[in-house]
Amino acid sequence: MPIGGLQKTSLIDYPGKISSVIFIAGCNLKCPYCHNSILIKGGFIPYKKNTIINFLQERINFIEGVVISGGEPTLYKKLEELCLQIKDLGYPIKLDTNGTNPDKIENLLQKKLIDYIAMDIKTAPNLYSPTFQEKAEPEKIIESIKLIKTSRIPYEFRTTCSKKIITADIMEKIARLIAGARLYSLQLFNDKETLNPDFFKNIKKNYGKKDLLNFKAIAEKTVKKCIIR
Repeated sequence: MPIGGLQKTSLIDYPGKISSVIFIAGCNLKCPYCHNSILIKGGFIPYKKNTIINFLQERINFIEGVVISGGEPTLYKKLEELCLQIKDLGYPIKLDTNGTNPDKIENLLQKKLIDYIAMDIKTAPNLYSPTFQEKAEPEKIIESIKLIKTSRIPYEFRTTCSKKIITADIMEKIARLIAGARLYSLQLFNDKETLNPDFFKNIKKNYGKKDLLNFKAIAEKTVKKCIIR
């Protein structure tokens, strides 16, 4: 499992906890706005897993949780092994995922290897192809949403709001899909560093805070709590 980065200390990635963030390289999606493009294109300096575990062991009295992000961590069979080693150190784990691998999510939930899960919903599931994946499987996105909503751990859904991808109609579809969700986070698109800059070259400007407030009002009709990050 390629570990492409480590953020030693974060105050924002694991809600309510000081955390370290492990970035797993590789992804099965090609999100044009991805800001971790180095993890997709390559060029990063890989970390050895033992180096990560030793670091976390040394930080037991300071770090309160560990975030496993990406890329997409659920692509790898050894994710479970990594979770076990982190749990053995006493850390709670937050998983960031794109939700394309519901079987892996279900396995992690059943074995109680994760304590918080955040799933990115890119757009309405039937619209993933071709922007995010050439041959998307929308039913897997829907299955992951159901699994997470019925899990007994804290969770959130997240959407990056970008022109050409998110509209008011699409936001309504997502809101209906995740109806009853405990937390839905809307994120402003940052165009400083992206996987596919050409995708946005004809956009005069990105959505602003006012636009996200309008999306938030739509989402609040169905979810328990919606925030803007």
